[in-house]
Amino acid sequence: MSETRIAANGTALNYSLEGREGAPVLMLSNSLGTNLHMWDWQRESFARHFRLLRYDSRGHGRSDAPQGPYSIEMLGRDALGLLDALGIERAHFCGLSKGGMVGQWLGANAGERLHKLVLCNTSAHLPPRELWDERIAAVLSGGMAPVVQGVVDRWFTPAFQNSGARDVAKVRDMILATPPAGYAACCMAIRDMDQRAGLSRIATPTLIVVGADDPATPPPMGEALHSAIAGSMLVSLKAAHLSNIEAAAEFTTTVLEFLTRP
Repeated sequence: MSETRIAANGTALNYSLEGREGAPVLMLSNSLGTNLHMWDWQRESFARHFRLLRYDSRGHGRSDAPQGPYSIEMLGRDALGLLDALGIERAHFCGLSKGGMVGQWLGANAGERLHKLVLCNTSAHLPPRELWDERIAAVLSGGMAPVVQGVVDRWFTPAFQNSGARDVAKVRDMILATPPAGYAACCMAIRDMDQRAGLSRIATPTLIVVGADDPATPPPMGEALHSAIAGSMLVSLKAAHLSNIEAAAEFTTTVLEFLTRP
């Protein structure tokens, strides 16, 4: 797998495009504090069926981290800019947490660019503002180290932190490698987000995945998306926030069945 950077929506995004040429494109969008490697657990299976497009969100990984604040609309336009730069007219889109917030914006505002939409462990609105302000202040003053353990504890159940210690360590390294300024700017985007009014505009076939043990975006948040998006499907997995890692096999099967269904 090779990664490269390309200009999109006024910034430089790092991306990877692999799989059979001519296959439908599946675009994957990462959570806050990770990078395109958060999808390594799905990479091999997804690439058998799709032309797989992974990218580092603005402010993350090897993408640029310009001065914030950012907005969810900005991140959504980044995704569209990347598709445009690569000459991709339409794609399936799967996003988790922040990536799912980007997916909601795309579904409501650029549905003509999507085949199917998968929204995982995410929400249309994520208060309180004070939580985000505290996290922004913490990373801007002390870097990522002061917040990493709290993030890991929200993202994985205690049982998985033991049984999947190697996987958790990989995610911990991603969090620590995230540029603090980019992380903070994306926190501002989530803090200021309220996409609830736009959900009824999503007409793209949509799958919503929740983690039964997710304290960051608890199941009722996914259920609210399901209620607001007509015709959507809702699936619950036995996992905390990063369900694609904690319940990797079930996640992969669930998403593939949805995306490959006629």
